[in-house]
Amino acid sequence: MTKQPFVDPEEHLDKVVGRRLKAPDPLSVLTSNKADSIAWRKAFGGVNVPRGVHRFRTHAEANDWLWRMICRPKRS
Repeated sequence: MTKQPFVDPEEHLDKVVGRRLKAPDPLSVLTSNKADSIAWRKAFGGVNVPRGVHRFRTHAEANDWLWRMICRPKRS
């Protein structure tokens, strides 16, 4: 007794996993997130973290420092 294949071996099957989307236009304003980021920055008053290179002994120490910098009152 031989098993019958459930797919006809003569039939040509195309394998489609996903859809290929058209690449977005990098110069388009509609798909740009720059305007959104500017709006968020204005709404929250910008990020109040000092620039530069900072060294920490542990990641926990760096996270604590980062949260203190973000939550501190903004200087005038």
